[in-house]
Amino acid sequence: MNFAFTEEQEELRSAARAFLADHSSSEQVRRAMESDLGYEPEVWKRVGAELGWTAVTIPEEFGGIGLGDVELVALMEIMGEHLFCAPYFASVCLGAGALLVAGSAEQKAEHLPAIAEGRTLATLAYAESESGAEPTDLAMLAEPADAGFVLRGVKRFVVDGAAADLLVVAAREPGSRGEAGISLFLVPSGSPGLRVTPLPTMDPTRRQAEVALDGVRVPSSARLDGPEGGGASLREILDRAAIALAAEQVGGAQRCLDLSVAYAKEREQFGRPIGSFQAIKHKCADMMVRVESARSAAYYAACVAAEAVPELSGAASLAKAYCSEAYFHCAAASIQIHGGVGFTWEYDPHLYFKRAQASEHLLGDPTWHRERIARQLCGTP
Repeated sequence: MNFAFTEEQEELRSAARAFLADHSSSEQVRRAMESDLGYEPEVWKRVGAELGWTAVTIPEEFGGIGLGDVELVALMEIMGEHLFCAPYFASVCLGAGALLVAGSAEQKAEHLPAIAEGRTLATLAYAESESGAEPTDLAMLAEPADAGFVLRGVKRFVVDGAAADLLVVAAREPGSRGEAGISLFLVPSGSPGLRVTPLPTMDPTRRQAEVALDGVRVPSSARLDGPEGGGASLREILDRAAIALAAEQVGGAQRCLDLSVAYAKEREQFGRPIGSFQAIKHKCADMMVRVESARSAAYYAACVAAEAVPELSGAASLAKAYCSEAYFHCAAASIQIHGGVGFTWEYDPHLYFKRAQASEHLLGDPTWHRERIARQLCGTP
């Protein structure tokens, strides 16, 4: 595996960094997160129609660019640096990711072109407050009825659920348990019996919602299970999304380090910059070590995902666990280095701290991922 980006990938990163410097500044992030949608429609339109970021992982036959997980990780890292407010993670990593893993050729042809252009926003609804930490511990039922299915239950913490045009909903057959009996269903927004309620969140830059399905009817053609069944497909979807999220966390941790170093150079105490004090030097050095280690974990996981090798789940858990803790540590250290102003509204470290805290628990917290790795090493299901 080669952890170095190619010239084309570096150009993609440079173009992304330049665009987000102009369209995801501190002022623009704050304006977007306070808006009704949670993002700027004009910026999102350019991301899809002009830059093609929404098409990066979608094959050319379905209107995409046909790149892969490494390019996606390269983009997500830059978005994390700039705290980009947009439904990109939900639509590309979760919604389109679900179709790519589990969708039939017909389902992909119907939905992926619009997602690639940014016209359709998609997301994945799988987590439930009543279920356990395992993604397959879901309780929502999919009852066969009239050449289709009736979905009943409530999904929580659906990323950008209120803005989504298309939801991929995980449900199970009555009487089934564990991974067996799980299926994924395409549910358009506005379906009769579907109710979406925005949730208050710690991180204002990433919206979440509760999705209640009270007897929502979908045809058999809305079911997508993939070649190995819905349960296995759901795990792969979440693993790939966790790797993308880990890359975003790396970008956020890097920006926390950059903000801290810049502030330490300009803030003076006792007649000299605080960056000259050994305690501050040690904090920044520790942050740098964590950032670089997290970057290596995320890049390794991206290479594993791109090569589709059996180590995907282990690499995803490794990256998500380490990058989550590295981001949170760097965000907390950045606030300490900034002192009292670090958590004031006028300064940005508190926004990265909130994103770090929310992202740490999204798609499984570090404890769950470490336990998962331990089970795999011991051969325990």
